[in-house]
Amino acid sequence: MTAPLLRDVAPELEAELTELLVEAGEPTLAERMKALAIFDRCRCGDSFCASFYTVPKWTTPYPKGFRTLALRPGALHLDVLNSTIMYVEVLYRDDLKAKIHAVLP
Repeated sequence: MTAPLLRDVAPELEAELTELLVEAGEPTLAERMKALAIFDRCRCGDSFCASFYTVPKWTTPYPKGFRTLALRPGALHLDVLNSTIMYVEVLYRDDLKAKIHAVLP
């Protein structure tokens, strides 16, 4: 199965992330939003979590070059390795949770 693109699942989130990344001075990451795939959703079980992996899930410790961008502190964060978005943390967005869970039950 091919991983669905964020723009096809939740275009409003793609637009929001693109805008926030441009505002944060991250144009390279903003450009990558067009092809950002959703490989899997977070399976933590928290009712308020709509987070997802944008690469195959990794199990190793965070390597050098890893950083977290708090685009909306407490609600929207990106885990980035060098210039690759690895994980999108989305909290308290039931509308997005429903869309993500629909494509990745």
